[in-house]
Amino acid sequence: MQPIIMHINYMEQGQSIEYICCRAAEIGFDGIEFRRKRASVNETPTEYLDEIKRCADAYGIKHVLFGGPGCDFMSGDRKKMRSEIESYKEFIDLAAERKLLSVLNFMTGYLPNPDPELSKKFYNNGAACATDSQWEDAAEGCRILSDYGKQYGVRFAFETHMNYLHDLVPATMKLVNMIDRDNFGVNLDYGNAVFFPDRPTLRESIELCGDKLFYTHFKNYMPPYGSSEMLVPTALSEGMISHREFISILNERGYNGLIGIEAPRPGDREWYAKQDYEYVTWLMKDLKR
Repeated sequence: MQPIIMHINYMEQGQSIEYICCRAAEIGFDGIEFRRKRASVNETPTEYLDEIKRCADAYGIKHVLFGGPGCDFMSGDRKKMRSEIESYKEFIDLAAERKLLSVLNFMTGYLPNPDPELSKKFYNNGAACATDSQWEDAAEGCRILSDYGKQYGVRFAFETHMNYLHDLVPATMKLVNMIDRDNFGVNLDYGNAVFFPDRPTLRESIELCGDKLFYTHFKNYMPPYGSSEMLVPTALSEGMISHREFISILNERGYNGLIGIEAPRPGDREWYAKQDYEYVTWLMKDLKR
């Protein structure tokens, strides 16, 4: 089976890093995707990474990944762009020293439509409103990080996410091709794609990624009362996305990378972590029969 990664949003309700690692190991997860920084916690990057390293080793967490914040390359401010790059390089150095680098779930900065009325719809933001200079700035900044990260063997994966340049797979692959580096690819989060009325199918999305599919995020949404305007987060086994189909296509394509699962819904997220993990592991075994 592919390694299963627990997104930190299953346990961001005040749990300590030690508790998170212990509980993730108890459930059976192979790894955890942390954020690059924690909000509202008074700690240095060194303290944060030292604690992750200590607890991951203590509880046998095999894969440690990091997500946002990424770098804001959308502002057009060259000084800010350089500062963002240097800050991210420092993080890479610290994580590499502690052997905590594998795949970095990367984002290039929030990109709303400049028209406030148009920006209310996801499909008007991100790639739909990007300027040529924003595409070029994102590609330039990512090339710098790509070349820097090669010394550590790290790979970067753009999360397909509404309100970002890399929202749907076609836009994400445009950016990947502009960067033209072997260690920059895609984190396919099809749970974000369902908010777009005009989107590639799941199969089309996976096939468009090709060998640039470095990581995946699984989550699910349900349209209440048939509405397509307001989607409600739900369990992985429910909702609009068939994860049976998702894993089947990944298997067809020979994907053996990491599968990240996450819980954007409120409630007892620790129970959801167990519930979703058991569903995905059962599904993987069922599809092997």
